[in-house]
Amino acid sequence: MAFITAKNLKHRFAKRDEEGQVIGEVTALDGIDLEVQVGQFIAVLGRNGSGKSTFAKHLNVLLTPTEGTLVVDGRNVGDVQETWKIRQSAGMIFQNPDNQIVAGVVEEDVAFGPENLGIPTEEICERVTESLDAVGMSEYRHHSPNKLSGGQKQRVAVASVVAMHPQCIIMDESTAMLDPSGRREVLKTAHRLNREDGVTIILITHYMEEAADADFVFVLERGRVAMQGTPREIFSRVDELKSHGMDVPQMTRLAYELREDGYPLPKGILNRSELADALAECLRRGDVPGRSTGQGDTAQISGAMLAANEQKATEFPEIDERKGFEDKERMFREVPEDESDGLRKIAERQEARKEKLRLEDVSYSYGGSGQKKTPVLKNINLTVYEEDFIGIIGHTGSGKSTMIQLFNGLLKADEGRVYYEGQDIGAPDFSLRALRGKVGLVFQYPEYQLFEETVLKDVAFGPKNQGMSEEEALFAAREALGQVKLPEECWEMSPFELSGGQKRRAAIAGVIAMNPSVLVLDEPTAGLDPGGRDELFGLIRELHENLHITVLLVSHSMEDVAEYVNRIVVMNHGEILMEGQPSEIFTRIPELEKASLAAPQVMYLLTELARRGYSVSSSVTTLEEAKREIERLC
Repeated sequence: MAFITAKNLKHRFAKRDEEGQVIGEVTALDGIDLEVQVGQFIAVLGRNGSGKSTFAKHLNVLLTPTEGTLVVDGRNVGDVQETWKIRQSAGMIFQNPDNQIVAGVVEEDVAFGPENLGIPTEEICERVTESLDAVGMSEYRHHSPNKLSGGQKQRVAVASVVAMHPQCIIMDESTAMLDPSGRREVLKTAHRLNREDGVTIILITHYMEEAADADFVFVLERGRVAMQGTPREIFSRVDELKSHGMDVPQMTRLAYELREDGYPLPKGILNRSELADALAECLRRGDVPGRSTGQGDTAQISGAMLAANEQKATEFPEIDERKGFEDKERMFREVPEDESDGLRKIAERQEARKEKLRLEDVSYSYGGSGQKKTPVLKNINLTVYEEDFIGIIGHTGSGKSTMIQLFNGLLKADEGRVYYEGQDIGAPDFSLRALRGKVGLVFQYPEYQLFEETVLKDVAFGPKNQGMSEEEALFAAREALGQVKLPEECWEMSPFELSGGQKRRAAIAGVIAMNPSVLVLDEPTAGLDPGGRDELFGLIRELHENLHITVLLVSHSMEDVAEYVNRIVVMNHGEILMEGQPSEIFTRIPELEKASLAAPQVMYLLTELARRGYSVSSSVTTLEEAKREIERLC
C-alpha cells in the first residue's frame, strides 16, 4: 500500500528583484514521479539545489504543488481541508533545529506536539521521557534550548517529532550537526520506529553510510528523479552517482577502487563487514592481482597463508564483545603508552614557526548575573601556529563552538587570556575590529551571518567594513563567490532564497573576501552534497597551501578530519582530552568511543582484518593509505 504517491509533481518559486517585484520563476521540482510504500525506510539523495528540501516540505504541506499531484496517507496535499490531518500523520525534522524549537524548556518543547494533538497529560509525560531517552537528552530535560549546542538542539527537535508518534517521519539532514555517537543514536531510533512500529521514514541525507541502510533510494537532479533502486543497486553505479554530484560509502569506494585495480571483489559492497569478508576470501584463495590463480599455486599459497595466520592469531586475538574496549586496544600495539611523546614531537616541529593564537588557562561559563552558571570550558591551554591545519573534534556539547568564538573575541573568557600573535586580545588598547578581519569565523548555521538584500552585497559587506571602496569590495566579493563556486544566477538573489548548502557557500565567501590570515570553520560541510564538500575542502586546502592561511576546522566527520588536517584537538566535556597527529589520535579508538566519537571507517576495516589474523598497520587513517596497506598485505 502506497503512503506517498507523486505524479508529475512540479513547484516553482517566484523570482524577485531588489524592490520585491516578480521578475520570473525558478523551477525547484520539475515532474517528480515516485511512490513510497507504507513502512518503507527511504533515503533521498541529491546535490544542493536538486529539490530535496522542497520535496520534503510538500510532504508536510509547508508547500503545495504548482502542478501535478501529491497524495500522502491517502490525502491530496492540494486540498486545504486535509492539511491538518496530513501534518498529524507526517512529522518533519528540519535541517536547522532553531526553526522548530518553540518552548523555553526542553521537556516543554518535546511535549508541545502531543499537547496540540490532544494527548492525555499522563501519556504526554511518558512520551517525553521515552523520546528524550531515545536521543540521549534526558539529563537536559529541564534546560533551556537556548543554552544547548547546535547538535543538542537537533536531538531535541528529533525527540519533539518522535513524541508525536506520526505515521511518517521526514528527516531533512537532521543528523548533519550530530557527533558520530549522536548520529548513530538518532538513526537507531529511526530504524527501531520503522522496524517495530511500521513508521515510514523519509531520510534526506548527504551521508552515504546512512543511505546504505535504507530499503530504497531516490536520487534527485534538477527537480527530477534521476536514479532509484535499492542501496546495493544504486551504489553499484559509482560513475553515474558521481555524475550527479554524489559519492558512495567509504567502504564501497575502497572496494570499487580495488576492483578497478584487478581485485575480484563483488559490486555494491556496502559496509566494512562485507568488504572484510570479500578481502579475506581473496586472500584465502590467493586470488589477487599479479599472482597466479592456478589450482596448485592457490593451494600452496592458501596453505602457507593459513599457517601464517595461525601464528599471527596469537598477536591479534579475536574480539570478545563483552570485554569491550580493552581488546580493541590490544590490536593496536603500536600506540605509545606515553602520549607526551607525540606532543613533544609536535612541539619540536612547531618551535621554528610563528604563534598565531593561544588560549592560556581559559575557562568559560554560560549564564549571566543572578543565573546559575553552566561551565562550558575548563582550563583550556592551546597554541595555534601559522600554517597549522587543525581539526577540532568532540561530542555534541563538548565546547568546540564556544572555544572557537573566543579566538576572535565574539566571546570573552571568564578566566585566563587569549592571545593573537602574542598580543592579549582582552587588553584595552587591542582592536577587536581589526582582529575579526584577521581571524575569519564561519558559523555552524550560515544564515546567522547572512543579512543583506542580495548575496553579492552580503559578501561585499565585510570588505567595505574594512575600508575598501564600493568597487573594490564588489570585486573582492565576486572573486570569493567564484572561489566557492556559487553559481552567478544566485549572486543577485536574497541569501534567504538559497538552499542550505548554497547559504553555507555564501557565508564562507563573505569571510574569504576579507582575506583573513586565520580561517575558523564550524562544521563547514554540514548540508553540502559530496561534490560540494570535496570542492570546498579543495578550496580550503588551496587557501592553506598557496596563501599560507592557518585553518581551524570543527567537524563531526572523522573521514574529513583524517584526510585534510595535520593536527587534531579532541574536546571532551569542556576540556582538551588529547592532542596530536591523526595517526596518533585515531589509533586510540577506545578513548574516542568513550568520548562519543569514532575513528575513520578504514581503521575499523583494518581492525576487522587484524581480528581475523592478518598483520596490518595501526596508523592508517585515509582511504588511500588503506588501499596501499591492503596491496602490501596481498
